[in-house]
Amino acid sequence: MLYRNRTEAGQRLAQKLKDYANRPDVLVLGLPRGGVPVAFEVAKLLNAPLDVFLVRKLGVPGHEELAMGAIASGGIRILNEEVVKDLHLSYKVIDKVTKSEQEEMKRREGAYRDNRSPLDLSNRTIILVDDGLATGATMRVAAVAIRQQQPKQIIAAVPVSAPEICNEFRVEVDEIICAQTPKPFVAVGVWYEKFSQTTDAQVQDLLKRAAEREVIALRSAS
Repeated sequence: MLYRNRTEAGQRLAQKLKDYANRPDVLVLGLPRGGVPVAFEVAKLLNAPLDVFLVRKLGVPGHEELAMGAIASGGIRILNEEVVKDLHLSYKVIDKVTKSEQEEMKRREGAYRDNRSPLDLSNRTIILVDDGLATGATMRVAAVAIRQQQPKQIIAAVPVSAPEICNEFRVEVDEIICAQTPKPFVAVGVWYEKFSQTTDAQVQDLLKRAAEREVIALRSAS
């Protein structure tokens, strides 16, 4: 079943997360950039705050769509040892790509948050959202980095996933929600009618709208 776009995917994914609605401990984190529009809809339906968690895929030089690993905030790096071994990638090459992606991650962190501090993840129920799972590299490194901040639990949630990757994540996080696990999977974008690249401006706008929504909710509760 196709999703029209990331907005619809987020709305349908949120229906599978209704048990987490209106809970003060819940925090929704979107993986930029494509996961943020999905996470925005999830946070809206669950009446939960939204933030981003910065991760960057480490693409193989010349074949950047293939992940040899990923990095996340806090200096976390995970490598896909199978890809590294099969392609005989040197650590000099890996470190060069890592440095470049760290610089881009730092730039995005400043652009997306607009001087807002990251939300505290400790003792929170974290719902970590992306637009899909293909290799799982970015979701995996995000989960490892978040775990270091001692959350109550981590729930990974995606609209679509390769079946085997969804199954692997059952031991990576406390709960995994894959709304669809089609076979053959092919790629994440195959399951969206519109899968254009999410821009920095769109991420900034969604985070701003979510922050404004949170302020209104807090005022209404006081």
